[in-house]
Formats: sequence, C-alpha cells, structure tokens
Amino acid sequence: MSDLKMPRMVRLNSADNIVVAVDAVAKGATTAEAVALDKIMRGHKMATQFIAKDAPIRKFGQIIGFASKDIAAGEWVHEHNVIMHDFARDYAFAQDAKAEPVLPLEQQATFQGYRRANGKVGTRNYIGIMTSVNCSATVVGFIAEEVRRSGMLKDYPNVDGVVALKMDNGCVVDYRGAIFDILKRTAWGYATNPNMGGVLMVGLGCEGFQIPKFKQAYGVTESDTFRSMTIQETGGTRKTVAAGVAAIAEMLPFVNAVKRVACPVSELTLALQCGGSDGYSGITANPALGFAVDMLVGQGGTAILSETPEIYGAEHLLTRRAATLDVGEKLVGIIKWWEDYAKRNLMELNNNPSPGNKLGGLTTILEKSLGAAAKGGSTTLQAVYGYAEKVDAKGFVFMDTPGYDPVSATGQVAGGANLICFTTGRGSAYGCKPVPSIKLATNSDIYHRMIDDMDINCGDILDGVSLVDKGKEIFAKILAVASGEQSRSEALGYGDNEYVPWQVGAVM
Repeated sequence: MSDLKMPRMVRLNSADNIVVAVDAVAKGATTAEAVALDKIMRGHKMATQFIAKDAPIRKFGQIIGFASKDIAAGEWVHEHNVIMHDFARDYAFAQDAKAEPVLPLEQQATFQGYRRANGKVGTRNYIGIMTSVNCSATVVGFIAEEVRRSGMLKDYPNVDGVVALKMDNGCVVDYRGAIFDILKRTAWGYATNPNMGGVLMVGLGCEGFQIPKFKQAYGVTESDTFRSMTIQETGGTRKTVAAGVAAIAEMLPFVNAVKRVACPVSELTLALQCGGSDGYSGITANPALGFAVDMLVGQGGTAILSETPEIYGAEHLLTRRAATLDVGEKLVGIIKWWEDYAKRNLMELNNNPSPGNKLGGLTTILEKSLGAAAKGGSTTLQAVYGYAEKVDAKGFVFMDTPGYDPVSATGQVAGGANLICFTTGRGSAYGCKPVPSIKLATNSDIYHRMIDDMDINCGDILDGVSLVDKGKEIFAKILAVASGEQSRSEALGYGDNEYVPWQVGAVM
C-alpha cells in the first residue's frame, strides 16, 4: 500500500470552476477533483472541469478572468491560458447595508493607550522630525541621529523614540495644485496623528511647500510640542542640527509627561494593508483579518481599507455594503478616475500583480482584488475618503490610495490610523513609525522562513484552524501591540524610511 497522500486542494465556492492547490501537485497525480495534467505549484489553480475559450474563470464565486483557449479539467490555470477583458458589474448600491450594533462602552475590550489633550488616543508616543522639502532631508536625519547618539532619550521612558520623516519633494510645487494639497494634508495628518507626542518641522526656506503657509492653513503656532525652523534662517547645516537637537531636548519633558491608561477599543483606528500577496492571501490571512475587523467594528472601532488598484474588480462587493448611494457612487467614481489615470500613463490596472504575486499563484488583478477586499470583513461601508483625508467616521471605511504599500500606509497614517495590520504571502519587509505594523503571514512556509519578521502565522488555517479562531488571535494581538508590545518590525527597527506621500500632480 502506498504511503503517498492525495494532494490537498481547496474549493472556495460551489460556483467555482477551479480549485487552489494547498500542496504541490505532480503532473499525473490524482486529486479529489481531477487528474493533474500539469504540475501545479502551491497556491496555484487547477481547472475542475472543461472551460471553453472565452468562458469566465471563477474563484470565490466571482469572475477572475476568461479562458484564452480551451482548458481541460486538470490543467494548470494561470497567465498562459487566462486573459482579462471588461464585463458588466452589478453595483447594487447599498443593497446589503445594515445598522451595525456596537457593544456598550462598558462591555468593550480595552487597551493601554496614551490619551491626548484633544481626546484622541495613541498607541505609541514618538517625536517626529519632519521635512517640508527634500533639501532638509539630510539635516533631519542628522538631528535624529544626534539625538539617539547623545543618549538623552534614556531619561524619558514614556517616549518611544524620534523618527526623521524625510520628504522627497516639496520644492517646485504650486500651492494651488494637487501635489501641494496632498503634501499639506499628509504632513498635517502625521503631525497630528495620536501616536505623535511632539513635532519639529525643518525646511530649507525657499521651497514651494512653505512652512508658514502650512502653519497658516491649519492655525498652527509654536508650542512646547511643535517647533519649526529653516536651514537658511538658522545659519546652515551645522547650526540647524544643533538648534534641532536643542529643540528636541526642550520638548522631551513635555512629550514624556503622558502615561498609558486603560482605553476602550473604540479608540483604535486600524489601517489594513497587504503586500507580496500570494494564492493563499484570500484564503487565510485576509479573511481572518476580516473577522478581526468585524470584531473591532462591533466594539466601536474603525478599520481603513485602501489600495484602490487592488480592489479593482471587487468594488461591486463593497458598493453593495455601502451605507448610502452617495458612499457607493463615490467609490465607483474613484475607480473610474484610476482607469483614466492608468490610461493616461500608458498603463492598465491589470499590470498590478507583481512577478512575486504571480509566482505565488495570482493571475489577474481581479483575483488579487477579491482576496484583498476580504481584509475589510463583512460590515457596512460607512464612508469613502480621499488620500490622507482625516478619517472621522467609525466602523469600516475606505481611503483612496495607490497599491504601493509605503505610499498607501502613509495616507492611512495621515488619516489617523494608530495601528496597522499587514498581510503578506511572499514576505514583504515593512514597518512604520510612528504607527506599529503587525505582520500576518498567509502561509506557514514564509512564517517559519521569516520568523523574525512575522507576528502571526495564518498558514495553519490550511491545516484546519478556523478563520474565527485565527481572527480572535489577530484581535488579541491588536490589543497587545496597541498596549505597547513591540511588533516584529518594530523590534527590527523598521519605520525610518516608509514615509512616502503620494505624488499625483505634475513634478515641474
């Protein structure tokens, strides 16, 4: 008797005409669905029935592409036999919207957070050294390095550190244009993020993104926890570094004068990210995170789904959950903007899946998006925001951002996120300051191979752990990290290079 076990395959919906390989499948191997006519790698798809040329290919019960030629049962289904073309979607605006019950305050879970004077709650307590232009990026790096080297932080245990948020633009920008508006929103969002205890803003002095205009726009004045200076007015690099270090030294006692206190989970705003997705992302980590999001929303918290190019093809599932027709139509309007944006730049949205995504089993942007949207759980979509706009709604919301993770997360943090959950199948190396990032591995292989980078293994869902139990594990980790437990990316020191505002307008 053979000891060989039948390779495991998973069918995600009864309407699907493919299955996903949990184990690698050798050519000629017998599976529960068909005899494999090709080698099927883990996370990749196999046809379960004959699929005629031009017929839709379905996964999650949804169309992910169309057959470019006849596909036999047992064949590998991937780029060589799948194409994309447009097809009608039923947006069914607000059809599934419902009132979302929220646990009373006294029944909500709690975490240990930093309560700010404006009522917001931080999960970390950083001092940010911000730039208004790339010309001051080196100087703010010198200031942060000198503060750390001096050892002055050791006397202020409630301060998590200093972070140099370096701008790579800010010079030739029109104050009436899109770049200026986004930079202004992003900078203000970071400066007022509840994880930021104090801010020093440093410019050159002659740049388009003028600090005085920024301060005027938001009514900002110099204070114990906000200072600004320019290199030209201060007298050059050395004098600005010295003045910056002195400003931080004066700021530290005020930033340190806050302690963690018990706060309800409704004070959490969770940014949802995925990077280096694979064929398991939509099966394990993303839906498990979606369950945790439902728990968070049920206790009055907020979750921000983003990465607009990576919900393309799944937007009809979100419009059905929109609270109102206006919310749903705003999302569709953003999708149409992206279609035009890609066309104007001689691109197409289906270019989004990266080589790593495809190696991991994803074939089209539709397939990737359907899995990515699962991070958002199942509750009503309450609001849709532009990039870096302040998120003021509770519950599940959407923010328009690119799919590129650092740019996307920068917008979410500017919007007020005080925690990030980041799913990955290929092993994205990412962290964020001032907001901790929790990394969720979609498969056990990448979890064990990159154990120092990953916080939670969701690959064991393929071995029988339920999505519900994994969602509860994620929710517990969210509370622990929000209370001060270091995430793996924090322990490694990630986060100094991930401040990347979106550049939409023309760079002159």
